[in-house]
Amino acid sequence: MHNEPDRRSPAQVELRRRLDEERARARLDQTQLARNAGLGRGTVSKALSSRGGVPSVDTVTALARVLKLPVGELLELRRTAAEETDAAPADVSGLGRPIGQWEPHELEVHPAGPGKSTSGAEGVRVLPGYVRREHDQVLADAVAAASAGRSGIVVLVGTSSTGKTRACWQAVQPLAEKAWRLWHPFDPSRAEAALEDLHRVGPRTVVWLNEAQHYLGDPRFGERIAAAVHRLLIDEQRGPVLVLGTLWPKYAHDYATLPEPGGDDPYSRVRELLAGHTASVPDAFDTKALADATALAENGDVLLADALTRNRDAGRITQDLAGAPELLRRYEQPRQPAARALLEAAMDARRLGVGLHLPQAFLTDAAPDYLSDDDYDQLADDWAEQAYAELAEQVHGKQAPLRRTTPRPPRRPPTPTTGAGTTMPLPKGPVFRLADYLEQHGRTHRRHLCPPASFWHAAHTHLTHSADLNNLAAAAENRYRLQWAHHLRQHAADHGHTGALVRLAELREGAGDRDGAEDLYRQAADHGSTGALVLLARMRERAEDWDGAEDLYRQAADHGNPNALYRLARRREQAGDRDGAEDLARQAVDHGRTGALVLLAAMRERAGDRDGAEALARQVADDGDPGALYHLALIREHAGDWDGAEALARQVVDHGNPSALVLLARRRERAGDRDGAENLYRQAADHGDTSALVRLAERRERAGDRDGAENLYRQAADHGDTSALVRLAERREEAGDRDGAENLARQAANQGHISALYDMARRREEAGDRGGAEDLYRQAADHGDTSALYMAEMLEILGRLWPHGLDPDGTPTSPWQPSVSVELSRHVPPGTS
Repeated sequence: MHNEPDRRSPAQVELRRRLDEERARARLDQTQLARNAGLGRGTVSKALSSRGGVPSVDTVTALARVLKLPVGELLELRRTAAEETDAAPADVSGLGRPIGQWEPHELEVHPAGPGKSTSGAEGVRVLPGYVRREHDQVLADAVAAASAGRSGIVVLVGTSSTGKTRACWQAVQPLAEKAWRLWHPFDPSRAEAALEDLHRVGPRTVVWLNEAQHYLGDPRFGERIAAAVHRLLIDEQRGPVLVLGTLWPKYAHDYATLPEPGGDDPYSRVRELLAGHTASVPDAFDTKALADATALAENGDVLLADALTRNRDAGRITQDLAGAPELLRRYEQPRQPAARALLEAAMDARRLGVGLHLPQAFLTDAAPDYLSDDDYDQLADDWAEQAYAELAEQVHGKQAPLRRTTPRPPRRPPTPTTGAGTTMPLPKGPVFRLADYLEQHGRTHRRHLCPPASFWHAAHTHLTHSADLNNLAAAAENRYRLQWAHHLRQHAADHGHTGALVRLAELREGAGDRDGAEDLYRQAADHGSTGALVLLARMRERAEDWDGAEDLYRQAADHGNPNALYRLARRREQAGDRDGAEDLARQAVDHGRTGALVLLAAMRERAGDRDGAEALARQVADDGDPGALYHLALIREHAGDWDGAEALARQVVDHGNPSALVLLARRRERAGDRDGAENLYRQAADHGDTSALVRLAERRERAGDRDGAENLYRQAADHGDTSALVRLAERREEAGDRDGAENLARQAANQGHISALYDMARRREEAGDRGGAEDLYRQAADHGDTSALYMAEMLEILGRLWPHGLDPDGTPTSPWQPSVSVELSRHVPPGTS
């Protein structure tokens, strides 16, 4: 065995020789070298072994840094070795390419900074040493399982620039040494590529879904992609495979949120796919991670050393490495005000729903009203050219605040899943993309602001993608900018957006124009919207045209709309046809409407089949959604079956939903067992249900313990429960601290609880402070929260105050007449003639 010839390439032999000789010269054993390099002992052993494969780029870089060898030369040897070695037994016809042939930046790992080759050439892109954190163990376990033949999925959830993609890249390196492939679907669009080719994924493949919202959140294909990924994971003939993804917390929250009873469930399959398969990535390094980063810096990692110098106290090392602080500085301290105006226009466009690629003509025309009068008067003739040039300058990490980009053109002919009308048209003229970190900064810090008039006018003038226009129309309506909402929605409808047609139909129906509403619903249905058929059926129901409603539901169901099947099932149940209802509910489940199982369980319960109801509810819970069990528990509680309710609630808790503990606590409270109730509320709070802390605070308040109540409210607020902030605001108002109350209400609103401002405004109005009330109502409208704004009571108040809506600057809109046509020539936006 020892005389067996070395079959590796000459370049790999030379690479190993240089690494091993320098290790010996540095008097390090392999364990010490691995620790200093931040690598696994096995990774280093394979890199130095005569039988090991070609080490990864990151492994070579880390070893070279610790051993003070020229990184550029060793990477060149490694690249040559990878090209010369014919060691990959994987099917070359499979999707993607061997992991070792990918560069991390091709997979959207944020570049941390440029390096130099040994010849002094600039521009070699290098990564800093890697610091393992808790989420890395979750990834390592998934990789180990995949290596052992078990398919799996892990999605990392964290805010922008926290190291999610880098963590995934580090995790797959052991698979590179086992000749696994990696497939990153992105052409012609991420969602289309994934849907078209997921069925072709073969064994020993990593499916790379970075920024998974572009796949799973796609409004047309997301649910189908989730189903395809699920099929891939359970198909033993195609395994093992490993699916890795990343998400921002907002998207993860949206996908995990259960719909209201009877409401649409656009992410049912996505929610099931992700249940139990996400891992959180913290914003900052903890004490251990900082210590490990310091050790790497002391061993020669210049990038980490620089980041620690700037950011050790805050611990936001990954953001620093990705250039976030400099991006923020460039936004807050621009050389010219016009640069900031362009960035704020881009931030507002992205947070209100415009796509990634922002047309230059739109940004340029949107910017003026973001400037003060003095700054606007001082604009030079070439102000836009200067501002774009400033924003194109790269910050540390090779990112630019606003960079020109070129969208990838579609390169495939239309197929059944990518029809000619579904591909987004390329915008005319140059387009720009806002840096990720600034986009998220804008979502957080500008969420309570309404864009100025120039923004809305530029959008109406220059944007042509129907989804962008419809999203902005909804944003304007949510902020009670009714005139702009109307014209943007008309424009979206002119460009074929069925959602815009549906909303126009709803407004026509609300105005009493049933014929006009039906015509618009029909137009939307003719353009492929089965949801329009469902809404038209509901309109027929309200008119008590039951046969007409059922006919429309059937039409929608025949075109695959599971919500129509669900509503038909409910109608059958109401008519006493339980067998027909159950058959339709099962069809709805088969078409992805998992909430229909809840309906089935409730039907069984009402029919007296308690065992059958529990079996169905447990089936849903086993698939990751314990809501059906909770619903049954509520039914039994209302029926006075406390023991049955408690038994089911315990099952819900066992499936990981602590909210059922609150149900049990309420039962204890009603039975007079105050200590037992408090214990259960405490258990629920310990499991992360902050509503339990609020209920405990209410109990303290009723008992006269105001200090104890306030302490609990503050605990709940510190854990993100905005209802606790509302209670604290009410207490401040009652105590006469109006400024403190308003500050707390504004905090709640900034965290999404907009009704806090409405409640505070009502209190001011009742106290006779009309001016203060109007100011708070206006602030609430600016936040743009639909759940608060479209409550009937709020609409009545806003309609009384401002019957024609608000202008972008918050002043009341002058009387105007909405157009009822869907033709561009028939409607003129405000401010034009």
